[in-house]
Amino acid sequence: MTDHFKFYIDGAWTDPVTLQPFDVINPSNEEVCGRISLGSVADVDRAVAAARTAFESFSQTTREERLALLSRVLEVYKRREQEVADAMTLEMGAPKEFAMVWQAGSGTAHLESTIEVLKNYEFERLQGTTMVVHEAIGVVGMITPWNWPINQIVCKVAPALAAGCTMVLKPSEIAPLSGVVWAEIMHEAGVPKGVFNLVQGDGPTVGAAIAAHPGIDMVSFTGSTRGGIAVAKAAADTVKRVAQELGGNSANILLDDADFESAVTNGVAGCYLNSGESCDSPQRMLVPHARMAEAMAIAKKAAESYVVGDPNDPKTTLGPLISKAHWEKVQGLIKMGIEDGATVVTGGLGRPEGLNRGYFARPTIFGNVTPAMRIANLEIFGMTMMIIGYADEDEAVRIANDTEYGLAGYVQSSDIERARKVARRLRVGAVQINYPAFDPYSAFGGYKQSGNGREYGAFGLHDYLETKCLIGYN
Repeated sequence: MTDHFKFYIDGAWTDPVTLQPFDVINPSNEEVCGRISLGSVADVDRAVAAARTAFESFSQTTREERLALLSRVLEVYKRREQEVADAMTLEMGAPKEFAMVWQAGSGTAHLESTIEVLKNYEFERLQGTTMVVHEAIGVVGMITPWNWPINQIVCKVAPALAAGCTMVLKPSEIAPLSGVVWAEIMHEAGVPKGVFNLVQGDGPTVGAAIAAHPGIDMVSFTGSTRGGIAVAKAAADTVKRVAQELGGNSANILLDDADFESAVTNGVAGCYLNSGESCDSPQRMLVPHARMAEAMAIAKKAAESYVVGDPNDPKTTLGPLISKAHWEKVQGLIKMGIEDGATVVTGGLGRPEGLNRGYFARPTIFGNVTPAMRIANLEIFGMTMMIIGYADEDEAVRIANDTEYGLAGYVQSSDIERARKVARRLRVGAVQINYPAFDPYSAFGGYKQSGNGREYGAFGLHDYLETKCLIGYN
């Protein structure tokens, strides 16, 4: 166990104004694996002051200077990537290989894509007799979640640096250790003092202080819809820009011409990725009524092939849920599905056999789920997939869109044009067709209560820029 009580402010590790120790729990064994200090409003004030001072010079750096900086960050990150992965295995129970390839690997992907975008990004363009200029929005407050810690840190920090912004980051206090390694990487890469600042803490204190702070020009928040609403309300008094990536209840439409063996198996894999703790998880699988039994049989076989257990064991493919509170929430939702009459195809309540310690859950498949059931309208966030029947393509689209969320959608078909036609009808920010590879250049973000703004690639860079018009530019 290691103590990480200091915050990274103005280019140095500094003591909090008031020490408030907080235990970080390893969810695979329920033991304390580290300690941080929760920050205060005074700590946020110090970090914002440093960022505001640094903005005066950093916002005036050239594209070439920022490219060189990002390249140094990437170089150090690659060298320390295993440390980043190990931190996430410790703090969130991510299996070793998954932590390295997916969790830590996403940081490399975002840094590389941001560098490529920055090389040719059009910060100025002549439109009529007006020169339209895109410049750094200012000091950015960043509030990131526990489920994809480094992914969400890097996809905010990298484009903010590319834009010329300075920033104050608050990682989740539940999974803060990878954020400490990231701050060390930023320091080692020579990020100018005050450009990047890290203050640990909880949402009601540090998160709220960041959102409401008059010295912060923009807040980028990833988390629950409830948390996003609180951030937006706190930010309203200072009329700052708020970019939010919130919850989801994504539908995966399997059209009748899809290869069901492959489509169902890969759908289960997508739902269970990261122990199901992903906001764009395809948790609602929609299949033709006539193929419900077939889909349930394939899903059962797929779900039971996963190995839940110690994240340090190379045989493990699924780790624990993040915390006791979240484990209990997921158990409550599974119980709700049983009470509502859904068919338990596999899994269900309790821990997997032989696991009596740690926040492990049973990979669960519900069949014969109807849109009227409570679980069909809630984000489960924990390796639980629901199979819902539909009569025809129109009904499938209606069911998919009948949710307050609109983050992601999925369509599977052997006819790519048919799949694209259905995809265009979904009210979501992104539709994955036939399980494509991860693309860090795509826009990540949603419709409705899944948030606003977009991350990744050029879309992420755009969110950190303000528009200025120089009129009469002849």
